[in-house]
Amino acid sequence: MQSKQRPIPLNQYLANVSALSYGCMGLGGDWDQNPVAPENIIQAHQVIETALQAGINLFDHADIYTLGKAEKAFGQVLTERPELREKMYIQSKCGIRFEDDAGPKRYDFSKQWVSASVDNILTRLNTEYIDTLILHRPDPLMELDEIADTLLQVKNSGKVRHFGVSNMHHHQMAYLQSALDAPLVANQIEISLAKLDWLEEGIMAGNPEGRDINFTAGKLEYCRQHNVQIQAWGSLAQGLFTGRDVTGESKAVQATCRLVSKLAEQYNVPTEAIVLAWLMRHPVRVQPVIGTTSLERIKACVQAEQVQLTREEWYQLYESARGHELP
Repeated sequence: MQSKQRPIPLNQYLANVSALSYGCMGLGGDWDQNPVAPENIIQAHQVIETALQAGINLFDHADIYTLGKAEKAFGQVLTERPELREKMYIQSKCGIRFEDDAGPKRYDFSKQWVSASVDNILTRLNTEYIDTLILHRPDPLMELDEIADTLLQVKNSGKVRHFGVSNMHHHQMAYLQSALDAPLVANQIEISLAKLDWLEEGIMAGNPEGRDINFTAGKLEYCRQHNVQIQAWGSLAQGLFTGRDVTGESKAVQATCRLVSKLAEQYNVPTEAIVLAWLMRHPVRVQPVIGTTSLERIKACVQAEQVQLTREEWYQLYESARGHELP
């Protein structure tokens, strides 16, 4: 276990975390009950070292990733190289429970489950605190006072410094925040060049063509107004525009791939950098979470910070990805 440190003020925390986050879902091996293997530890060492050297200092976990093995592999690296803990910020998520003898797959924000989850996360990661605890998916049975009291307890105990959410709309965030003294610092949602509802909701306001958009109006504005970092999971769209075989994909996808490649050549960066730079160009200052375990792709992704797309280039990519011009 590492020694505790004094809490970092919120504004300093947001200023110090990197523009990109490394998502650790691919660490630890497969999603099975096999133990973490030596090669998984080696991979974790290589990924963490590459990310840190590239300037990424925020590492994103969840207690369910590879059934807990992602955190175990990461924790073993910290056991072998404890000095790395001072160079990184770690966040992890809890609240998802898989089907078991007690019931089906479900979400659980009960005091018992969240408290136990935090302790288990710390044990697997071999650290006495995590920088941010994120509630993974909204629990319809959440009791507001119970979850607020639980979060306060884990914060006061020094186990958690900050809190965030994932996959929540701004009404849920505001409801949770109403009982929580500590500010929510992040909301992690799926947005990418292939998932455009976060933009479509705004431009299609009042337009009947936008009635089926699955995004809550005002979420981006709420997060920006309240200094909540939007984190993008699935930010690379599983490689859809960065080298995956798109034979059989729509004309819009194929055209966007060509445009991404053209811009990558123009800016002299990998295609991953263009896809991420497009997200990061938005004024809400999206923080992409990248989950690749390829060391070369990690290095490619961080080059997004070198790219400042023009307004016209940003709209070219947007229009190309949506498949037709704006209304």
